[in-house]
Amino acid sequence: MATDYRRKEQLTVLTDRIVDSYQEIGSINHLGHCPLPSSQEIVTVIHDLTEILYPGYRRRQNLHPGNVAYYVGDIIDGLHDRLTQQITRVLRYEHDRTHGLRCHQECDVDFEARSQELAIDFLECLPQLREVLALDVQAAYEGDPAARSTDEIIFCYPGLEAITVHRLAHELHRRDVPIIPRIMSEWVHSRTGIDIHPGAQIGPSFFIDHGTGVVIGETTEIAANVKIYQGVTLGALSFAKDANGKLIRNRKRHPTIEQGVVIYSNASVLGGETIVGACSVIGAGVSLTRSIDPHTVVTVDKPSLRFREAG
Repeated sequence: MATDYRRKEQLTVLTDRIVDSYQEIGSINHLGHCPLPSSQEIVTVIHDLTEILYPGYRRRQNLHPGNVAYYVGDIIDGLHDRLTQQITRVLRYEHDRTHGLRCHQECDVDFEARSQELAIDFLECLPQLREVLALDVQAAYEGDPAARSTDEIIFCYPGLEAITVHRLAHELHRRDVPIIPRIMSEWVHSRTGIDIHPGAQIGPSFFIDHGTGVVIGETTEIAANVKIYQGVTLGALSFAKDANGKLIRNRKRHPTIEQGVVIYSNASVLGGETIVGACSVIGAGVSLTRSIDPHTVVTVDKPSLRFREAG
């Protein structure tokens, strides 16, 4: 019993030390402020959105023309409410952070009304987004001889899952919704191993084969009909700093990939001024830091292999 008492006392002291650290280290806790977005709610939003984008492949089967309108309408109603709540939270947070305000301090901005507008505007893009995703699915089918059907791609391909969530996150990013697009992109990154910043601009008929380890930076621009393989990095060369040594933001740091380019596994294309010309091929393991003309093939001259008998 004495041992149990000492253990409880020790845990009480530990709790007090941890809580005291919240005052001492205030940069990594969020106490006494307006609520932040809920990662769990945003993941639910992603699942609801993919249910609409790919009806019949996810939660609900046996959909048909007689019931699909009711089913989708019910999801859309819920999405509007969830998105409005989460966007309201991040808009208020961003406003308070920018202006140095405390939670519930008087403000003349109607965040909920603005969030409703943003939520509806975002949901309005879903029909057009389905058109683009259909091209992505077809590009995967035409680009991978192992694919037996487009159904297999929708069910199984991590590259399609990553680009689906990216296209959704990018639409929110385009509308200047803070934080939520990054939560979405990092969630799908954890599932697929594919890291695409929501700011990246990616054209239709985009295919990531295999996908693990792919990194696509914020200011990357990718045209139509581009195919990349696992381990590809479309990244920055270095980060410019101002006179005070702080990073200079909001400038192009990542490459431009023109139409019809293929980039093979573990290649890196780096730098905001780097342009890969249309219909070029970047071989496996290449590290490219300068622009190339259209129809260029870039490869690495590897050392020859040596074979000998074991033994």
